[in-house]
Amino acid sequence: MEYHNPVLLHPTVDGLDIKPDGIYVDVTFGGGGHSKEILRRLGPNGKLFAFDQDEDALANALPDERFTLINENFRYIKRFLRFHGVKAVDGILADLGVSSHQFDVPERGFSTRFDAGLDMRMSQKNDLNAYRVVNEYEEQDLRRVFFDYGELKNAPVLARTIVEARRDYPIRTTDELKEVLKKYLPEKVRNKILAQIYQAIRIEVNQEMDVLKEFIEQSLEILKPGGRFSVISYHSLEDRLVKRFIKNGMFEGEPERDFFGNYSVPFKTIGKLIVPDDEEIKINNRARSAKLRIAEKI
Repeated sequence: MEYHNPVLLHPTVDGLDIKPDGIYVDVTFGGGGHSKEILRRLGPNGKLFAFDQDEDALANALPDERFTLINENFRYIKRFLRFHGVKAVDGILADLGVSSHQFDVPERGFSTRFDAGLDMRMSQKNDLNAYRVVNEYEEQDLRRVFFDYGELKNAPVLARTIVEARRDYPIRTTDELKEVLKKYLPEKVRNKILAQIYQAIRIEVNQEMDVLKEFIEQSLEILKPGGRFSVISYHSLEDRLVKRFIKNGMFEGEPERDFFGNYSVPFKTIGKLIVPDDEEIKINNRARSAKLRIAEKI
């Protein structure tokens, strides 16, 4: 729990409608909070596979013969489950975003609270890091990152300011980045804008939108009919993708309708959107932006 306090623990696992002898996947293992609850509800013949690309999470592996931890990005969920002889599963859980541990370790560079090298990699195996994005991206690419992933209206001026500053010296740390952009960080909204800037760079470094799309499409393939999909998202970009795919099986556009005006959909929505209550937010402030959507494969 100290590594990562699981958000919406019981509603998320409840949404999986656990079968004692089922096969389940937790694609964001972290500190193991959701996985422990799934194992608690599984019978002796049930199986749980967990994914986490962060090497730090390996120390949290659970000593349970029903449990297998895979140190890989969940964009490869189908490939690595097949490696373990699994072609279909009864439920998939995802708690998207950055873990509490990643935020709390200063040198990872995820948090606006600390000065650290520009890193922001969820896996240390990745070649791309925040330093390369800030110091090597062309101005138009930086503009795209800030606009698409940070939803920042002043993305052009932020990109231009960074490019002009790095002509004199490389921007090596989070504090140096803040200093370069300080005139665009008015005190009243400083933390909000910084969070958007960090989010944009982090999403680019970890290819989070592409990863999420690949994961969702593969999840549909490997879920059994009646299998459950339980996903927590933390910002509108993630939630929009999850919501649209659950609704009509597409990330963009609308599906084709038949002669009668009907179209087939891959999932049915289970219940309404779930958000943390005031008590959970009081205990764990990072839960404040969480949105849980649950669906069942038709």
